[in-house]
Amino acid sequence: MQNETKQKIKVQSRKAIYLLPNLFTTSSLFAGFYAIISAINLSYEKAVIALFIALILDGLDGRIARLTKTQTDFGAEYDSISDMVTFGIAPAIIMYQWSLHSFGNKAGMMIAFFYAAATGLRLARFNSQLDLVDNRYFKGLPCPSAAATVGGLVWFCTEYGFVGEDIRIIVSILAIMVAILMCSNVRYHSFKKISFTSTVDYFWGFVVALVIGLIYFEPETTLLAIFMSYTLSGPITTYYKYKKSRKLLLNKQKKMNNKDNMNNNNEE
Repeated sequence: MQNETKQKIKVQSRKAIYLLPNLFTTSSLFAGFYAIISAINLSYEKAVIALFIALILDGLDGRIARLTKTQTDFGAEYDSISDMVTFGIAPAIIMYQWSLHSFGNKAGMMIAFFYAAATGLRLARFNSQLDLVDNRYFKGLPCPSAAATVGGLVWFCTEYGFVGEDIRIIVSILAIMVAILMCSNVRYHSFKKISFTSTVDYFWGFVVALVIGLIYFEPETTLLAIFMSYTLSGPITTYYKYKKSRKLLLNKQKKMNNKDNMNNNNEE
């Protein structure tokens, strides 16, 4: 009897899932689904707001899972599927409906598909390299940030009266650029090491209050500025690191050449 009871418990545990983190993941998935429906109905502001809500929920599910020690393989897989829909398919449909369709069905669809495919590749690479990467950094632009960047542009333009068809070149360039950054090796700060229980300087409290105030009064402008800055931070940081390492390498080679010349002079 005891062995049968243990076997039943094992079977139930295999079928069971943790409710709390997966509840946030499901909510994020619903927000992405709502964004798609809103875009189809040409309600672009509602669609983008749903994307940003999904972004918050997506950030909470992983943190809650780590805090409550309820991380599972099921949760990770479910989160990836949700991210593909919410941050891959939804932004692609929003961009297509709002602007890219004006290129024609084939061209506009290919740009939107390129973005969606890049999201899938980004997620697949992230899942396959979880044990190999530095937790302090993301390899490639995270897909939630990519979705927030293109979504922020749509929200900003919608709020200030820019027509999607008129800026389709800008939208297509941004979509392609963001897609390439997602699949690139450019490093982005993950902010996972930030502790909300540790002490910080008073200045950062002022900065947080300022950002919250700006988001409240001008959400479309502030959020676009934040995520556009984050998107550009990767290439800019990479460029300056490359420049610095190149300079160090040249100085090292110069020192070695000078040393060799001195040795040659001494031998003569």
